[in-house]
Amino acid sequence: MNSDQIEGNWKQFSGKVKEKWGKLTDDDLTQVAGKRDQLIGRIQERYGIKKEEAEKQLDEFYKTQSEPMTAHAKTAYK
Repeated sequence: MNSDQIEGNWKQFSGKVKEKWGKLTDDDLTQVAGKRDQLIGRIQERYGIKKEEAEKQLDEFYKTQSEPMTAHAKTAYK
């Protein structure tokens, strides 16, 4: 899943983000509204990590969100 897809489906996706990064508040998620750079900044701020680490975590998280969809799509369209 890429950042454009995340932004487009933010209401559904924000719950998964909150599960992963529980220190993010509902207000954080509302203000971020799916924008990758803003989400990275909030993760940095709440967890006290470097930008590179926040980017790495978010990229890995995006990958985990797209893998189940890809697997489902493959089985659904066989």
